[in-house]
Amino acid sequence: MSTATNLPGKPAAAAVGDPHGDGATGVTTLRIGGVEVHIEGAGAETIVMIHGWPDTYRLWDAQVEALKADYRCVRFTLPGFDIDKERRPYSLDLTMRMFDNIIRHVNAGQRVILMVHDWGAFLGYQFAMRFPKLVSRIIGVDIGDVGTPQFRRSLSLSGKVQMAWYQIWLAAAWRIGGDMGERMTHHMVQKLKAPSDPQYISSAMNYPYYIQWTGAHGSYQRARAYAPKVAMLFIYGSKKPFMFHSPQWLKALMARKTGKVLAFKTGHWPMVEQADLFNREVGGWLRATRSKALVAAEAAAAAAEARAAAENDDAEDAA
Repeated sequence: MSTATNLPGKPAAAAVGDPHGDGATGVTTLRIGGVEVHIEGAGAETIVMIHGWPDTYRLWDAQVEALKADYRCVRFTLPGFDIDKERRPYSLDLTMRMFDNIIRHVNAGQRVILMVHDWGAFLGYQFAMRFPKLVSRIIGVDIGDVGTPQFRRSLSLSGKVQMAWYQIWLAAAWRIGGDMGERMTHHMVQKLKAPSDPQYISSAMNYPYYIQWTGAHGSYQRARAYAPKVAMLFIYGSKKPFMFHSPQWLKALMARKTGKVLAFKTGHWPMVEQADLFNREVGGWLRATRSKALVAAEAAAAAAEARAAAENDDAEDAA
């Protein structure tokens, strides 16, 4: 078993543990800074998939299955969301450092594609703005400029009440904890019809709502409104009581040459509710937006492989 080394300048606490693979499933798991990172597939590009509430890395099962033949698919459970780990909050700055550490380890500091949803979208957008040289494209799912003044102005009174209701409930569940916090959390999961497996859900996942509403643990006040600087595909579910983006944000994204918007007739989880359609649209968009440099590099690699195979055949014939 090989051992990965630390990145230059990284503290020992952020070291990668021994990687272990599952030969039956083709999954390699690395432990990076206390986070288990699962890697599947092959390809010149890496997709880092980041889930939200109340999910785990398992949210992206159907996407990995569809994309792993052509891409390296990397996913992990958000820090603090793993039911088997310590129950604690993670500040925005700490989460950004953890994302930076993970992405630099799994892709040698090269640009990655982000596929993000819910809190994973909020955090992924913040990462893309803080580390623009590490992100090539973004697939955002159902979360746009939520939290901005523009977004709040776009909400109806009913939308504002409904959003505050479920978020404050979950923030309170995190603060209360114990059996009551668990019952409150699972009650809200059922009310919101979240597709996640209940056995992996706990009140520990609610800490982002507590930070958002109380300003604790560094708050999210340093978060910036996301304006895409790279090619972006935005997929959202249209069958919800309210949207998580403003009409102005959506219009601005659609006006960009490298922006594309798709509305699915789903709720908040289009990648689950219409997985086949979601995967087809994502796969097509990824192929359409591949850079010319990447295409040339892949062609050169394929040509080199063909030459090596031909030389090997010639050597065998000569023998």
